[in-house]
Amino acid sequence: MIRFDFSGKRILVTGASSGIGSSVCELLKGSGAEVIMVANHMEKLEKKASELGIPYYYSVDLSDVKSAGEAIEAIVRERGPLDGFVHSAGIGTVRPVKMCTYDFMKSVMDVNFFSFIEIIRVISKKKNFTPGMSIVGISSVASLEGNQSKTAYCASKAAMDGAIRCLAKELSPKDIRVNSVMPGITRTGMMGSMLEVGEDSEDFKGILQRQYRGICEPEQVAMAVAFLLSEETRFTTGSSIAVDSGRLSS
Repeated sequence: MIRFDFSGKRILVTGASSGIGSSVCELLKGSGAEVIMVANHMEKLEKKASELGIPYYYSVDLSDVKSAGEAIEAIVRERGPLDGFVHSAGIGTVRPVKMCTYDFMKSVMDVNFFSFIEIIRVISKKKNFTPGMSIVGISSVASLEGNQSKTAYCASKAAMDGAIRCLAKELSPKDIRVNSVMPGITRTGMMGSMLEVGEDSEDFKGILQRQYRGICEPEQVAMAVAFLLSEETRFTTGSSIAVDSGRLSS
């Protein structure tokens, strides 16, 4: 197994109480990082933090973007400047276009994209980061593929991947890198919801056929995230890396 050393590094992770986010926290904690866990539901977050032995965890509602930015700034002022940030928070509600109202679309964009940008705006301020900071967004292969009834989700991930290329250029003079990881279907709670909706659909079966190396595991996605956070990728910025079991190659 690849070993990372994040000793002395302070890394904030959103969506930290479950799925890919919790796997990222576990890997970073085991690699010596001071992990700051952020998620919406305090009870679930507290339980996961206790399991992982991580003392720093905060409940933040990312759907309220302005308040979330203020909360993150307060956390950073309390804990100290960041060396890394991982945005794993996300919602993947499936709705046909006839139900994609403005309010629905905005609710998805607020969590998946707007809060990502707001947190970066806050943590890239002077004294809120350490030069060399690495930012990783959890995107999706959905940013490059069309999926029925997933207009909001796909659009939010495409927005993230488009934004990181701009942010990489803008923040490079501050010695901040910005990348994303694009997982395929991954064994998380969100996948469980997808299975309930369309496990027997031809569309879903087709996706699994294209993921010819199987369903992704959150631990493998976490390894890609850690790689992008590490010094080994100090020349990698503005990139989106697929961890998709070969899906995009099919």
